[in-house]
Amino acid sequence: MNRNRLLIATRNQGKVAEIVALLDGLGYQVESAADWNPLFPSPDETGTTFAGNALLKARYYHSLSGGLTLADDSGLVVDALGGAPGVHSARYAGGGASSAERVARLLRELEGVTAEHRTARFVCAIAIVDSGLERVFEAQCEGLITLEPSGSGGFGFDPIFFDRESGRTFAEMTMEEKAPRSHRGRALAAARLFLSELIASELIDGSR
Repeated sequence: MNRNRLLIATRNQGKVAEIVALLDGLGYQVESAADWNPLFPSPDETGTTFAGNALLKARYYHSLSGGLTLADDSGLVVDALGGAPGVHSARYAGGGASSAERVARLLRELEGVTAEHRTARFVCAIAIVDSGLERVFEAQCEGLITLEPSGSGGFGFDPIFFDRESGRTFAEMTMEEKAPRSHRGRALAAARLFLSELIASELIDGSR
């Protein structure tokens, strides 16, 4: 891969869209794992933390591509469920389950839990890996789990994650409204600053 190409280590098109939008204008040629080589299998996410899984994915795809790689691992942490689904958010309703099925399971498990006890947070870790380089940027955002889905935007658990400050779920926001409030938007803001400095240094000295 060339010096200014950035591989996004995910096939989740919702994540890809958010990441590409939030990194727009940096000067990188961005492509997802599905665009780069759809035949490579995804790695097993065996980490016990979001940072651990993000690094695992970034290292894996870097080992295959040999180029600058960015991976996201994120999920929903619900206090009334002891922190579940946590790092298992994407597999919460079993392998191959849809977002709607994961949302439905979560709402079933919270039946009878009152509003004040439906506190939750989204957590995101962004890992950037290249030869001799590893960085992780983490962020989170607080909210409440609603009684039912609301909104048609976003993806994953967005329709049931209520942002108290705006009075809306993430799925009721545009991407531009969601970015400064969301876990991924905040983590990517830090990653963007790092990537802008990285590409600037490459333009100056031609090497990493």
